[in-house]
Amino acid sequence: FPQLKKLDLAVSAAHTFFIANPQHLQMREDIEKYRRMSGVKSDNFRDLEATPHWEAYEAGMQHYNADEYLPAAARLEESLTEALSALEECRALCEGPWEAEDEEEEMQPGLYEAIAAHYIQVLKCRQQCVLDIATKPGRISATEDFIPSHLDLLQFAYDQAGNQTLAAQCAASYLLFYPTDEPMLEKMKQYRTELGEDTPVTARESIGHYVQRSLMEKKLIYYAVEHLGGTFNDPDLWTPDELIPENLKEKHREDQEKQKQETLNVEEREKRGPLPFEGIAVTMDSSQMNGTQRVVFDRVLTESECKDLLRLAKVRPGSSGEGYRARRSPHTPHERFEGLTVLKAVQLAQNGDVDWRDAKLLLQASEKSRKIVESYFTPGKKLHFSFTHLVCRTAVDEEQEGRMDLSHPVHADNCLLDPEGEECWKEPPAYVYRDYSGILYLNDDFQGGGLFFTEMDTVTVTAEVRPKCGRLVAFSSGKENPHGVWAVSRGRRCAVALWYTHSQEHSEQERVKAEKLMEQRAVEQDWPDGEERQRTEHNGGSSSELPVRSGRARPTGQTHEPGSDRTQHPRLLRARDEF
Repeated sequence: FPQLKKLDLAVSAAHTFFIANPQHLQMREDIEKYRRMSGVKSDNFRDLEATPHWEAYEAGMQHYNADEYLPAAARLEESLTEALSALEECRALCEGPWEAEDEEEEMQPGLYEAIAAHYIQVLKCRQQCVLDIATKPGRISATEDFIPSHLDLLQFAYDQAGNQTLAAQCAASYLLFYPTDEPMLEKMKQYRTELGEDTPVTARESIGHYVQRSLMEKKLIYYAVEHLGGTFNDPDLWTPDELIPENLKEKHREDQEKQKQETLNVEEREKRGPLPFEGIAVTMDSSQMNGTQRVVFDRVLTESECKDLLRLAKVRPGSSGEGYRARRSPHTPHERFEGLTVLKAVQLAQNGDVDWRDAKLLLQASEKSRKIVESYFTPGKKLHFSFTHLVCRTAVDEEQEGRMDLSHPVHADNCLLDPEGEECWKEPPAYVYRDYSGILYLNDDFQGGGLFFTEMDTVTVTAEVRPKCGRLVAFSSGKENPHGVWAVSRGRRCAVALWYTHSQEHSEQERVKAEKLMEQRAVEQDWPDGEERQRTEHNGGSSSELPVRSGRARPTGQTHEPGSDRTQHPRLLRARDEF
């Protein structure tokens, strides 16, 4: 389109693609370029695939976030009307011939059973329609409570605009979904007082019909599941507990509890366990960092340990960018990016390219960090490693002039961040199983490279963390903690990047292999715990392993400085993206 001089269409096409692919770095850069162009108008940034209710919803949310409540209410009303209309169209499409399901149903294939199975299939399809209309085009995850959330937003918008009559109507409609919601009950009491007892306050007829019909269908489906077999994934969070059969309630409660756990904020999870190591200080907590589930620890490593891990990081490939399709960094052309996994570090120690004690220190330092994060955020609940990566980012000196990008763009670690819609979609290709993240810094002799947190818009910075040796910053991996890294404009920034998961099946297999190799090394050496031995040099400078790290630096005679002559070059390490 730019070549055809149709800039407005080019902007719309780019915007549409970016809405569905918010992690696409090249398109993000193109969007920013279009925003700076003089001939581009804000109206050109249109989502060409947007459905009417989503287009109205996002416009309404823009007005709502700008405290423009009258236009917000108008667009949200339009969105609600269009959404209910789309829901009816979806429900109509559920009618049709019976489609055999993948899972085996327990019903016998008799006539009456077949009729019942067909009818239940139609009901389940109709129930799932709410997920269809609540899923933004280009996404596969639905927005929770899509219909009730409209009423909640409208209630507040009308209240702020001074229309208590419509605010009360929306509040009454919302209570059809959540009749025991205390804040909304308080608002209803306030509205009745302001409007007077003589003014009737009733829920919207369309909403009443929607809730009543949905509850009747759920009742029939649950009866069928209980007595005829099969399964039902209820799409709604507001389904009354008494509607669910007793033998199905436990699973329903587990699902609800899991959802609640994911949305708990830091005030509700303030009971922290004691830190498992002495001397570690909590420098900043969530309140000081203007967010939730964030913390900074200091003195996790000593200066000597940082130097040893930095020495391990110096053993790296001669051709930059290998493994990244000839790009020096997966995130910016202005930096080189090198990474070392725990397994690769141990394999290098086997080959004599690095000191065994340095490889072991990487395992020990990362395990120490895991215990700290686990004790602080999830005491009593096991955290497993998802991935461990010793990462260095080096500024390319000749390419810093006029630089405007970041070392790592703003993102979340277990969901796809959508700054336009201020959503984070927990779906592939995101690592949805990651629960907590950590960065253990090794140095501060560089410019830039600080970590920063933002709001969901990826622009409003809420906190910054300056790297230094032994500092560990940890945070939950979800949408509550979007973060990025400022450009490294000079020098080399090194850190151990850490991701954790509660899911054992997603634990880091490379780490298991590395630990086994380390155990084999200890058995072969047959050293008792706590006994230190003098290392002996052989072939390429490898050394014997010490079961307990002493913390002192390695003798200078065995340190290989970059640029010094060496007959045997270290094997090439393949760079690997920590994401």
